Amino acid sequence: MGAPMAADTFPRLLTGLAATRPNDTAMQEKRYGIWAPMSWSLYAARVRDFAHGLAELGIQRGDIVAVLGDNRPEWLIAELAAQSIGAAVVGIYPTSIGEELLHILTLARVKVVIAEDQEQVDKLIKLIEDERAGRRPTEYAAMPPLLLETVIFYDPHGLEQYDHDFLRDFTHVEQVGQAWGSTRAGWLDDQIGQGSAEDIAVICTTSGTTSRPKLAELSHTNLLAMADHLTTIDPIDAKDRYVSFLPFAWIGEQMLAVACGLSRGLTISFPEDSSTQKTDMREIGPDVMFSPPRIWESMLSEVQVRIDEAGWLKRKVFGWGYDIGDKVAERKIKGQSAGGLSVLHAIADQVALRPVRDQLGLARNGHAYTGGAPLGPDVFRFFHAIGVNLKQIYGQTEICGIAVVHRDDDIAFNTVGTPIAGTEIKIADNGEILLRSASVFRGYHRNPEATAEAVDPEGWLHTGDAGYLDDKGHLVVIDRQKDVLTTADGVRFSSAFIENKLKFSPYIEEAVTFPSDHGMTAIITIDPMTTGSWAEHERLSYTTYTDLAAKTEVQDLISEEVNRSNEDLPDGIRVKRFVLLHKQFDPDDDEITRTRKVRRNVIADRYGLIIDALARGDERIGITTTVTYQDGSKVDRTIDLRIVDLTNYREPEGRGRRPVWSGRR
Repeated sequence: MGAPMAADTFPRLLTGLAATRPNDTAMQEKRYGIWAPMSWSLYAARVRDFAHGLAELGIQRGDIVAVLGDNRPEWLIAELAAQSIGAAVVGIYPTSIGEELLHILTLARVKVVIAEDQEQVDKLIKLIEDERAGRRPTEYAAMPPLLLETVIFYDPHGLEQYDHDFLRDFTHVEQVGQAWGSTRAGWLDDQIGQGSAEDIAVICTTSGTTSRPKLAELSHTNLLAMADHLTTIDPIDAKDRYVSFLPFAWIGEQMLAVACGLSRGLTISFPEDSSTQKTDMREIGPDVMFSPPRIWESMLSEVQVRIDEAGWLKRKVFGWGYDIGDKVAERKIKGQSAGGLSVLHAIADQVALRPVRDQLGLARNGHAYTGGAPLGPDVFRFFHAIGVNLKQIYGQTEICGIAVVHRDDDIAFNTVGTPIAGTEIKIADNGEILLRSASVFRGYHRNPEATAEAVDPEGWLHTGDAGYLDDKGHLVVIDRQKDVLTTADGVRFSSAFIENKLKFSPYIEEAVTFPSDHGMTAIITIDPMTTGSWAEHERLSYTTYTDLAAKTEVQDLISEEVNRSNEDLPDGIRVKRFVLLHKQFDPDDDEITRTRKVRRNVIADRYGLIIDALARGDERIGITTTVTYQDGSKVDRTIDLRIVDLTNYREPEGRGRRPVWSGRR
């Protein structure tokens, strides 16, 4: 018997877990309302069969396999199978279409795609058939040829009558792989043994806020080093549970679900679908959670709506409990004990705060993280007030997502914490944040020029972000370096900081700010759920999003919210004029990324007439927009937008102020 394999690659970690904990639950997926568990031994067996199936299809060491779809066990089986034979996966967001999808598939020279369902398969069929017929759109002409040969689907519903020669069922590939492997004893073990910790484990797309996304190559060493460094700060073990609902194409999900999951033996749970996600979260009660700000903002909005719909007694009780929780959180931040508030806080937690955490699925949560974009300090504070140990992290895809994080006893709402073990940080002379660690990526796939720009010869990753270290050694991130602005008196500030303050309002979904001679101006989109709930409470009828955003009452509501956000800002960076956009920002229109980061250059170009009108001091602006109906027909409509001027704004007398946990005054 040979020496045991080193546990330095994901396939070797899986092999070890299957040997030492064969009957423990590795994953569980909810189907038809029932949680279906998968043991470590079954997980490893399915990976082996699928790895053999990929090899039978011609996948070899060094190839790239794509996975397109929502999180399911098959996603991870495909990822580990590809890695087992020396290939790697590139994750594609399930909402990707057209140019973005073709860009990734052609750049990575993908021959095999594992797709979730009929929706994803249809996208790929169109790409393949267009390529075979020479119908590639002119704007895609410069892209390399599409090499896609095989599409493997893991949800067969709706695909029963498809007879395309390149389609394969996931379970059929496993069956073929099982037969193929039965005649090649030891072959896969040899392939896993040949694997190196420096091999590409996964390719993650960058956010692509200014251009097509780049493909960042991350090795097993990169990801496992980050897992080790994070769990040194916040220990995670096999008893902990994790609910996987964010795309595996995102580095954050690869970091927690895959790297921490395999290195610490976590049980990964997959919700049945998006509509049951909140209920499923409550059932599992995850111990660990990592989500971008939009998830935490959405949770806050949910709390605000629920509290607003509750009776007066529940509102009073929660308000009392929240005030106690907020005072205790403030003391903890300052390093002080709860003191005389301990007894009151215990009561408040039982009657007011814990029920809210339970509704959010956070009753058991010990480690909660937010990253990918800045989280507004007010949102951050809210979760600490209700007893959630939320921490801001800072990192990028190029450094496996996490380089800086808060510690339990050292949290500040306006910083992102201090570097984790093994990570060096310095601020360049121009204010750019530079990072160096074992988790800095291998480089951009087939893009050495961009790699050389990102990582210098000394190994420092140039983040492109501006920031500074405060007196306590905490990192304060200002904004993307190119987006940092300076006031007339020389103060540097961030548009993102102002936008996050605006988005703390439960009624504001997105905000993009621009400087002008009149002060800061903003294009704002409303949150249809919370604003719609408010409108119903006010007995304000409306039909569509466009109709709701055009209501004078809604514009007055947002005026109060913007004015409130302005209160603790210097006068030079207060939002003086804004417009409520007639539509939400949409990733399919390239206005935001798949992780909901605003593409500022697209907004500036597409809505240039509105931005100019805001800067000029106009009272209204008419824009032409194209409306596409369900039958595919299109019609151009001219929409008149009112520009709201807050220069001399005064809140109505006698108007109460709403608490942070409510949308009502």
